[in-house]
Amino acid sequence: MKRALPVLVLSIAGLVPVWLYEPSPATTSSSTASTTTTSSSGSSGSSSTVVTGPSLTTEKGDVQVEVTFAGSKISSVRMLKQPNHPQTTAAVPVLIKETLAAQSADIDTVSGATITSGAYKKSLQAAIDSQADSAASSKVVSGPALDTEKGPVQVEVTFKGSAISSVRMLKQPNHPQTTAAVPVLIKETLAAQSADIDTVSGATITSGAYKKSLQAAIDARG
Repeated sequence: MKRALPVLVLSIAGLVPVWLYEPSPATTSSSTASTTTTSSSGSSGSSSTVVTGPSLTTEKGDVQVEVTFAGSKISSVRMLKQPNHPQTTAAVPVLIKETLAAQSADIDTVSGATITSGAYKKSLQAAIDSQADSAASSKVVSGPALDTEKGPVQVEVTFKGSAISSVRMLKQPNHPQTTAAVPVLIKETLAAQSADIDTVSGATITSGAYKKSLQAAIDARG
């Protein structure tokens, strides 16, 4: 059995970076983990996947975690639901810190918050398992970066099997019309499941480069 961390260790919780602990309003209860791959603009870098663990009901209250993965690495953990109790409030930063260090749910139970710790680890493990299953069946392909008179355009496409599950901009012109056009292009891509989509009025150049980068990514999927 894993050892229990002494209550005194909670006194160092204030040293844990604030951004690792972000309580948020309660969300709809669920029994399984759900996965969302973010689609955001950027110049480079790997995609992030946000996985919500199941909501678990305990005698102290509901517990649910949200895990953000950068590739296969756990980059952050956020509490979606937690008991409104001082010991839970003190224990959560410790649990998150241990998770980031261990990169797994194999962490110590916090003394004084045994019930919350157990539910936290179960919700966390379900999120990790969901991410592993998703990664095993997903493939991420980056299209080429294309230079245009407006700026470079490059897309990253995530496939689940042969289906396009998400599209993310790695490079795009810093222009209001492009910013407005990109969500439309991505929505059309997901609906068409191909690069055979309409050009967005007012963003003709970006649309053309987007479709070329997208088609190259589709062709490279194999």
